Amino acid sequence: MAKTIIHTDKAPAAIGAYSQAVRAGDAVYMSGQIPLDPATMTVVGNGDFRAEARQVFKNLQAVAEAAGGTLADIVKLNAYLTDLTNFAVFNEVMAEFIQEPFPARAAVGVATLPKGVQVEAEAVLVLNA
Repeated sequence: MAKTIIHTDKAPAAIGAYSQAVRAGDAVYMSGQIPLDPATMTVVGNGDFRAEARQVFKNLQAVAEAAGGTLADIVKLNAYLTDLTNFAVFNEVMAEFIQEPFPARAAVGVATLPKGVQVEAEAVLVLNA
């Protein structure tokens, strides 16, 4: 099966040896997004978890749209938080961007994330489902 690399300037550029997303058939595997402003590649929010989470979802949304989908096409979402006490806020922000039926999801507490951010999320979309 051929794979197609997905890229958009509306989401942060990859800062390593990876692509923003890869499409294989109708599945789109989106790399983890952290709260970077795509125009400046700087962390948003000044430590405000809610602002960071919103930027993560904006970045995921931009990549999903570049792949020809929307956040409603997500079937699996993995979230990584440096402080699980922020999980309720993450749920609130996720509900601003994704409505029911919600995708399958995992939330993992981690010690650190790139650039000292508090949250990262990755997702798998299925298009034409």
